[in-house]
Amino acid sequence: ASCSSHLAASIARAGRSALVIDLDPQAHATLHLGAEPGQTETHGTVYDLLLDPEADPGETVRPIDDNLALIASETDLAAAEPELATAERRHARLHDALLRLRDHYEFILIDCPPSLGLLTTNALVAAQEVLIPMQAHFLALQGVGKLLETVQLIKAQLNEHLRVAGVVLCMHDAQATHTREVVADLEAFFDEHRGSDKPWASARGRTGRR
Repeated sequence: ASCSSHLAASIARAGRSALVIDLDPQAHATLHLGAEPGQTETHGTVYDLLLDPEADPGETVRPIDDNLALIASETDLAAAEPELATAERRHARLHDALLRLRDHYEFILIDCPPSLGLLTTNALVAAQEVLIPMQAHFLALQGVGKLLETVQLIKAQLNEHLRVAGVVLCMHDAQATHTREVVADLEAFFDEHRGSDKPWASARGRTGRR
């Protein structure tokens, strides 16, 4: 959440327009940007866009600062997956909503929940690029592997334009042996697939030191 919020704020400070969509029921990105999660008198949330295909996306956008806006999350979003289980175009609800917003922003960043369910699938169907924040330890590396499998499946079946832009290593301690081993494994993996037809063929790794 902090990764997407900080990136969006940096884009806005550079004079470029950015919209953050908080797709995590924990609403951390919403809180990071200084907004209150949930419904208000003047704005809906991303939950409304997912559940109601006729909802106006513009009515869910909350101005945060110059060049920076937010579509907030709410705790009810946790119930969206079972509610959408039999819905028409359940994997593409966010994609369809963003078709009506994409010409208004240079960058749209979708903050995803830490699970590979229907909410994340909606994000991957709507996105063009995936940026993966990851702590440098082996359990996180295994999680990235599962995410890459999901990205490949989404690309093959639902979004042919999807690709992995790279991995951002958070809380990175370059002096730790364990960290160096994880970074080496990650770099070797991407090097192995450079030039292939995989969605991560051009991915790069970057470090974010504390």
